[in-house]
Amino acid sequence: MRRRQFLERLGYGAAGMGVFDLLFERAGGPPAAASSPYFKQSSPSVEPPVKIAPPARVSLVKGGDRKQVILDSLKPFEDEIFAGIGNRTVLVKPNMSVSQNPLAVTHVDAVRAVLEFLKPHHKRQVIIGESGVLNTLEGYKNNGYEALAKEYNIRLVDLNAGPAEKYYVFGREQNPQPVRLISSFLDPEIYLISLARMKTHDCVLVTLALKNTLMAAPLNDYKHSDKGYLHGPAPALNDILHFNLFHLAHKVWPELAVIDGFEAMEGDGPAWGTPLEAKVALVSTDPLAADCVATRIMGFDPQAVLYLRAMREGGLGQGDPEKITILGTPLDQCLYRFKVNKRLVDIYKS
Repeated sequence: MRRRQFLERLGYGAAGMGVFDLLFERAGGPPAAASSPYFKQSSPSVEPPVKIAPPARVSLVKGGDRKQVILDSLKPFEDEIFAGIGNRTVLVKPNMSVSQNPLAVTHVDAVRAVLEFLKPHHKRQVIIGESGVLNTLEGYKNNGYEALAKEYNIRLVDLNAGPAEKYYVFGREQNPQPVRLISSFLDPEIYLISLARMKTHDCVLVTLALKNTLMAAPLNDYKHSDKGYLHGPAPALNDILHFNLFHLAHKVWPELAVIDGFEAMEGDGPAWGTPLEAKVALVSTDPLAADCVATRIMGFDPQAVLYLRAMREGGLGQGDPEKITILGTPLDQCLYRFKVNKRLVDIYKS
């Protein structure tokens, strides 16, 4: 079976092959067996049709108040958001993977902004859920989240409590690696909002709305974390994490992206970087479009981030800047040059 056929049978389609070719090229080329007659075919392959992502809109607002810029960025999508929610349960997924450093955590006022937006039209209880690397409930306590329960109809949930379902990713030896995926991320009756902080990352350059959700999906029962299975052994442009994020995106996909870049993190993100006051917020019902615009704001090319590029080529969302309409503050008023994590400086030549 040729490599293209293998990937197609996994459900990835032909669109992401450019990225996979790059991954094989950077890793030293395809396996030696791929040059044998067994892998050759005389007739050309018939590529299946690929889903074409529709044009997308991203709301971008810059201002002097974190809560207000998030509220203002949500407003253009009000009708679309509440139509999507319907009678479903809303799960707001903040980022609290390293709860000891407040700069690495989604600020509690960013959560307040989302809850204020939902409150007039959504009367059901909202779930605030995270599955942190460290103790999630301690993270809520240490970062002011417990006060939210007194102000709003919400419930704080440690998603690491499960339940979970078995799935497979690519392991470090390119083996099928079983992982436990938290069921809440797979439930069609849940409207999933990714509320991410804009940060650099030590493996895949940036972490925004999509990675905030996708890396949360594997279970960490505090005895063993399945999240580590998604990573490669060492920093690399073609870190297997890019592929696994693309792979998981076929199962886990937030329906609303909210990115808080009011006080972002540059340098040694996602845990111990330094603050950069970009004073922006981004919202979109196309998380890939939101992440690509945010990546440009940070001063990076989304095409250089392989998981974003693969999602664009695979038609999972809109990544073409010509097909993304930016509402609100003009993009050229929000451009910065974030410092790269020191582990990736040589890799990304920054």
